[in-house]
Amino acid sequence: MKYQNRKKALILLADGTIFYGKAVGGKEGSAFGEVCFNTGMTGYQEIFTDPSYFGQLMVTTNAHIGNYGTNKDEVESDGVKIAGLICRNFSYHHSRPIADDSLEEFLNKNNLLAISDVDTRALVNYIRDNGAMNAVITTEVENLDSLKKRLSEVPNMKGLELASQVSTKEPYFFGNENATYKISALDIGIKKNILRNLAERDCYIKVFPYDTSFAEMEAFEPDGYFLSNGPGDPEPLNKSIETARKIIETGMPLFGICLGHQVIALANGISTYKMHHGHRGINHPIKNLITGKGEITSQNHGFAINREETEQHPEVEITHVHLNDHTVAGIKMKNKPVFSVQYHPEASPGPHDASYLFDEFIENIKNSKLVQAH
Repeated sequence: MKYQNRKKALILLADGTIFYGKAVGGKEGSAFGEVCFNTGMTGYQEIFTDPSYFGQLMVTTNAHIGNYGTNKDEVESDGVKIAGLICRNFSYHHSRPIADDSLEEFLNKNNLLAISDVDTRALVNYIRDNGAMNAVITTEVENLDSLKKRLSEVPNMKGLELASQVSTKEPYFFGNENATYKISALDIGIKKNILRNLAERDCYIKVFPYDTSFAEMEAFEPDGYFLSNGPGDPEPLNKSIETARKIIETGMPLFGICLGHQVIALANGISTYKMHHGHRGINHPIKNLITGKGEITSQNHGFAINREETEQHPEVEITHVHLNDHTVAGIKMKNKPVFSVQYHPEASPGPHDASYLFDEFIENIKNSKLVQAH
């Protein structure tokens, strides 16, 4: 077997708990972040490159990771965004004809520390019982005292603004410039597949940095606005919240996903909170309260919006709920073409249970253009 003499490694949690493993490949060192887990059986490359996971140590609950390699067309951003990987069995060899690289080569190119041979079942149970918390994965197993000190200095995810670290620095365009509809999208951690879904629906998208003003987004003369997914706590995103508030005031169509959903809630005066251990996986059950139908969804969030405040809000209606814990999974405004969901319709886990949400956004745009025409 490759790397028979792999270095010892461990996971040190903020509360002092330790789990042991071994380094993947030859990479050494330490990586810090919030430890969380994803229950998906597939899609590890999409998870690792999703900007929403920025700054997190990802525990994969599937027993084997890497067995189908990686493919350059299956990334969700310009590189790996997780802080480190924790898994049970790491596959150094892959068996998919269209793979470009092994997962090991992919991680090495992105300079990512990964550890395997970890009892991930025990670790995930511990997180479920004690909550997501900061941790370090390391091959520096002799330096525990130093690691504990460094770990204590890592900021808590609550109150942490991370969108600025993954957002584009300059505006850019996506799609066909002769498309029927123009969309101004605020990038607070956008996934490429969201842009692909919009482009497939005859949209030309201008993607703006996270701190862009409404005036700058409006100057593109869009037919609708989009607020993306992203990492961190939504509450510090004051500029994004203000931009959302001004978009809402115009009465133009607005669609938000994940962090964008939370920003729309905050723009309406609905608060958010950090969840105990969040929702991360591709098998989360959602009920659409408008149609009564269930959806199998992809989710990745550690924050949620306040349900009681949403129910009491005169302008906002809950449209979707998470069936496991009854958290709010979708909202819409009663008198404006504004809606959002806490999950990822572009990830297609159902596989197409939630793709109608993009179609609803286009319908809102069509209706808005008809109203403007008259």
